[in-house]
Amino acid sequence: MKTNKKNRDWRATLHEIIYGTHTPAGKLFDIILLIVILYSIIIVMLESVPRFDNQYHRFFNISEWVVTILFSIEYILRLVCIKKPRKYIFSFFGIVDLLSTIPKYLTFFFIQSQYLTAFRALRLLRVFRILKLVRFVGESNNLIRSLKASKTKIFVFVFFVLVVSVLLGTIMYLVEGPTHGFNSIPHSIYWTIVTLTTVGYGDISPQTPLGQFIATLIMIIGYGVIAVPTGIVSAEYATTIKDQKDNVEGRSCPNCGAEIHRSDADYCRKCGFKLTEE
Repeated sequence: MKTNKKNRDWRATLHEIIYGTHTPAGKLFDIILLIVILYSIIIVMLESVPRFDNQYHRFFNISEWVVTILFSIEYILRLVCIKKPRKYIFSFFGIVDLLSTIPKYLTFFFIQSQYLTAFRALRLLRVFRILKLVRFVGESNNLIRSLKASKTKIFVFVFFVLVVSVLLGTIMYLVEGPTHGFNSIPHSIYWTIVTLTTVGYGDISPQTPLGQFIATLIMIIGYGVIAVPTGIVSAEYATTIKDQKDNVEGRSCPNCGAEIHRSDADYCRKCGFKLTEE
């Protein structure tokens, strides 16, 4: 019985350090983790420069292996200190952590797969937890909900833009023709989309007065193309915010590792585990 209690104690302590952000130990752990991640990303970037790689290849390789081993240990500890490791493995951060750990091991089988360690940049998202910016993580969830709510309107709008692009592209092909670089209708549609989105590569340009007039209209329409989806999502976002109370804190569930719970929550929003002790 004593042994079981001790196991629970060290697991709870480890969970508090690795997943917690409201304790000094938890903050220190995440700050050290961020420093290691930054160091690893810098190493990968420098390794891709031939001049630096030729001079410091051995150092880069050793550094990458040290970081990979540290991340491997951290990943295992994350699995050990929660009751349902499966929840963490298939969570967003769990997948990111795995992707940032395995590339170096793949170098045994595939050449230059170490550059996949750039995935470690995604782990910098943990800065939200360290700096107690959980509210902004919550805002990202609100944005995702807003995008889902407005997907039908956006789809209809994008379909309308594609139809307009086909029509205007066809007109430009008839007006300008192969003589001025509009070699085919698909090529003209490509030009229309490039102009409509205000990218303007400049590889094709209308030469006739009528073609230039149509191009001017397309450019003006392009500003509306940018504004309309933004307005749709903004309206849905405002509705989402209105319907939601901003009352969250950076607690994580010791059972599944889920974050962002209301400060007055008694149970985990994902697995139902009791968060508060009697």
